[in-house]
Amino acid sequence: MKQFLFITDLDDTLVPQNPAMAVDNDPAMVKLNQRLERHRQQHATKIVYSTGRSLFLYQELHKKQKERQKELLQPDILICAVGTEIYSYKDKDKLTLNSKWSDHLSEAWDRELVEKISAAFTKLKLQPESEQRPLKVSYLLEEKFAEQIVPELKHSLLEQKLDIQVIYSGGKDLDILPRKANKGMAMTFVRENLEIDVAQTVACGDSGNDIALFADREEKGIIVGNAKKELLDWHNANLNPNRHLAKAKFAAGIEEGLEYFGFLEG
Repeated sequence: MKQFLFITDLDDTLVPQNPAMAVDNDPAMVKLNQRLERHRQQHATKIVYSTGRSLFLYQELHKKQKERQKELLQPDILICAVGTEIYSYKDKDKLTLNSKWSDHLSEAWDRELVEKISAAFTKLKLQPESEQRPLKVSYLLEEKFAEQIVPELKHSLLEQKLDIQVIYSGGKDLDILPRKANKGMAMTFVRENLEIDVAQTVACGDSGNDIALFADREEKGIIVGNAKKELLDWHNANLNPNRHLAKAKFAAGIEEGLEYFGFLEG
């Protein structure tokens, strides 16, 4: 066994959002955490959380899990806001923003113009203030309107020569980001900075904003058994031997995938 880079989404990948499902998931998550922490101690494996949450909402989840006595492992690196922010621990408890990554994404980003154009789409509802980030504009959009609104919004933004991407996931979350920002590109930045080989990197996810972790990539990928239709449809249309669709759900699905690829002993 040797070092690997472990990257996972949080909501409905490692941790169910449904409280009843969270209780059912607890034994599997505790077991997975124990195995990952042991591997980190023995082989310097790196643990990275890659979440759509802002730092504020990540800290809320961390607090909630701590109160439930089912605490998340402290990650070596935290990727927040759908890949637009990368944090690391400069000391035990203090997270520091990686300004090199932020500066790289800021080069062709015009947040004010993005907001102005998006305001014309009345079906878009702004997400809470905590989720509006310097490099991310986030809305809620009902799934029944998405098929029409998402392409129209993309067209309007690109018509203004904005270097952006629009990500719709979970049947409700719509994020507008710089084109160079997503979970996959953030993973590459982190992996290269840690100098860990592609073959020793694995990413886990459950929804549309995780596609960037898997699309056209050499890293290993784990899709948990409870994955949303948008990700399953994409997976089935883009089969790849480097990607494993788990039978088990949530943390148990992650563990299944890690054993499948040989990162953890079966």
